Order: sequence, then C-alpha cells, then structure tokens
Amino acid sequence: MRPITGHDELDLFRQLPYALNEELADDLAAGRRRPEWMWVALRGDRLLARAAWWGRPTGDAPLILDILDIEDSASGSDHVDIGVRLLHAAMAATLPNGSRPPEYSRFVPPGWRENAVTRQAVEDRMTVLERAGARLFVERLRLEWRPGSPVPEPDGRLVFRPVRDVEELVALMSSVLDGTLDAHSRDDLTRMSGHEAAVRHYEDELARYASPRDWWRIATLPDGAPVGFVVPARNDYNAIIAYIAVLPSHRGNGYIDDILAEGTRILAAQHVPRIRASTDLGNTPMANAFRRAGYVNFEREINMTWS
Repeated sequence: MRPITGHDELDLFRQLPYALNEELADDLAAGRRRPEWMWVALRGDRLLARAAWWGRPTGDAPLILDILDIEDSASGSDHVDIGVRLLHAAMAATLPNGSRPPEYSRFVPPGWRENAVTRQAVEDRMTVLERAGARLFVERLRLEWRPGSPVPEPDGRLVFRPVRDVEELVALMSSVLDGTLDAHSRDDLTRMSGHEAAVRHYEDELARYASPRDWWRIATLPDGAPVGFVVPARNDYNAIIAYIAVLPSHRGNGYIDDILAEGTRILAAQHVPRIRASTDLGNTPMANAFRRAGYVNFEREINMTWS
C-alpha cells in the first residue's frame, strides 16, 4: 500500500473504472491532484484498491476524498477489508494530524439501488467509509442541461441586473439560509451564523471562479425589490449553476423558474456543450424547477462525512 510515483503510474491507477479517470491527467498537471494524495493497494502488479483526494493547486491539504475504489470481482469480504486498510494507511500519511478528514463524494447512477450489481458496489464502498469512521451525510442529484433543450423567454414578472458588489450578494446569501433545505447549509448553521456561513461559502467557492462576475444576476420585482439571485459560472470542468435561491418572503410564487431560466440563458449564450447543477435529493422544489427547465438527472452523488 503506497502512493503512486507520479504521472508514469496513471495507467496503473486507472485500472479500476470510474467516471473521474479521464480527468486525472489534467488534474495532476494542474496541481489539483498530487501523487502523494493518490494511493494504491497492490498484490504484485494487480490493483486491488485505490483512494485519491482532490484539492486546490495552492492548498497544502486536500479538500475532498472523491475516489475510493475496490476490486468488485473479488469474492467474499476480502476486498472491503483491503479498502479499509488502504484508507486508514492513506489517511494517516496524507491528512494533517488531528484534522477532520475531508468529506467523501461518489458519483453513482441515478437508479443505483435498482440494479443488484451497482447497489452492491456502492454499498461496499460506503461500508469501507463507515468502518473508517464516516457516515452518510446526504445524497444529491446531479443535473445537466444540453443545447437544444428549450429555455423559456422572460415573461416580465422579474427584472434581472448584475450584482452590485460582494456585500450585496453576501447579504442575500445570508438571507436565503432562513428555511433552507440544503443539507450542507443546514450543517453550517449549527456551527456559525448565517452571515458567517455566507461569507465562508463566497470565499471558499464563488470568489474562486475565473468566469466573469457580470454573469451573476439579482432578480427583482419591477419596483426593484430583490426576489432572489443566480450565479452562473464555470468551474475547472464545466459551465454550472453555482448558486440559485429565492428569498424566504418570495418563495412559493414560482420565481425559481424565472431565475433558473435567466441563469441558463446566460450560459447557453456562451455556446457551452453542457450546463451542470446539483441539489439535494430531498430538496424537491429545487429538483422540480431544474426538471421543468430541461435539466436531466444524469447521475447522483453520495456524500459521507466524519463527525
């Protein structure tokens, strides 16, 4: 059990299949992954398990554990045991002493519970994480819009304008946390104020996007009163709806559809090949809004965390 030596061992690391395999070379070149963050369990030349973290090129520590694979063809529980041993060894060598391990994320098929083989594979990986001290945190929908899907034209109910400054957006982000259905936001609110959570979200994510900030939109009533906002952006991989919300006093009026349509129009005008978005499985109003806007649930995401 050891980390890979570098780019020369990518073929070895990619022997186990997963959707992120095609991104690994670019991630390594960009510094989002590092050889010392990518671990393998080998028996001779045979790859039995692997684990890898993702982080920012300028960061000292990884931010998320997004690859954990075990050889599914192995019989019995031996492959799960190997996964547990590998994860313990990799965490001890990779993560700062005494720190809370980063969250685990896994992309799975939308109907993963309905197929016995897929379900077993997902549950085996979750068992590895559970035996290492993690627990299921939330399951999320991963959604995608493709060119050719219709986007409704503005109906005049709302007016859209660019965000004036960071303070305005952070204030709105703080306001929409009241009654939020988002599991990560609800968890943040158990440890900090709404304003602190909004500032952290902005600084850790939104401020880091290199895409133009004049894409970001505030939705208002014709009299100028804010109703909500949307943050269309590009991350390192795709065009995305990074954040979308309606203020508590304006929920239930269908404004989310207008706001999402505006964000989709902005990105579609850039002739992007796809637009990605995510929302919690339990956030039914938001999930339904994406479906009405032509977004398709192409996969799900399992998030697990350490207490």
